[in-house]
Amino acid sequence: MTEVTQPALTIDALGKKCPIPIIMLAEQINYVPLNAVVAVLADDPAAYTDVPAWCRLKSHRHVGSYELPDGGWAIHVRRNY
Repeated sequence: MTEVTQPALTIDALGKKCPIPIIMLAEQINYVPLNAVVAVLADDPAAYTDVPAWCRLKSHRHVGSYELPDGGWAIHVRRNY
């Protein structure tokens, strides 16, 4: 079963190299309610592994990474605290 939740916030980091998508996520995750999902749109291959790694480091939950039709991913992160 896949858990797809409508993101409360979408961060458009397309065209930006890591660590910019992670910096944007770290700056904005506290603006969504607890347990809400933030979608990070990124096309830097490093973001595909770095965002889930950041989630483990910061104790947030990587919900899933979904391919975008024009390339890149929507990486969904659930705010845990």
